[in-house]
Amino acid sequence: MKMTAEEYARRVKQVGPRSPLGSDCLWAFCVGGGICLLGEVLRGWYLGMGLEAQLAGTLTSCTLIVLSALLTTLGLYQKLAARAGAGSLVPITGFANAVVSAAIEFKPEGRVCGTGAKMFTIAGPVIVYGTLAAVVYGGVLWLLGG
Repeated sequence: MKMTAEEYARRVKQVGPRSPLGSDCLWAFCVGGGICLLGEVLRGWYLGMGLEAQLAGTLTSCTLIVLSALLTTLGLYQKLAARAGAGSLVPITGFANAVVSAAIEFKPEGRVCGTGAKMFTIAGPVIVYGTLAAVVYGGVLWLLGG
């Protein structure tokens, strides 16, 4: 039986579950906004400690990455993402979630062929190397008192 696109769309609409688009968008907006608000609160806190604006921004990014990685490891970020959808994909936390999820999922395959290889496959070598290099260079600069 061959169906037209219109007939298929009509049948899907009849049988498929209703999507609460309004509440889904509201959840995505609130969660994404909440993550951004947390970033601003952290930045303000770091600035309140007397740090320079650039360092406060860097520490804010690092803190959000660590929190996202921790929540992913505990299985909480996935629950948040299931409810919030795209709202949980705020770039920095979504990136950390993607890397840590791949590392956890492929851990049984070994550190190199499992965890390491899949982190590079998922997040992309340029992003992972860039982040790693930034942490190493920042650490060296901090140790040298720069």
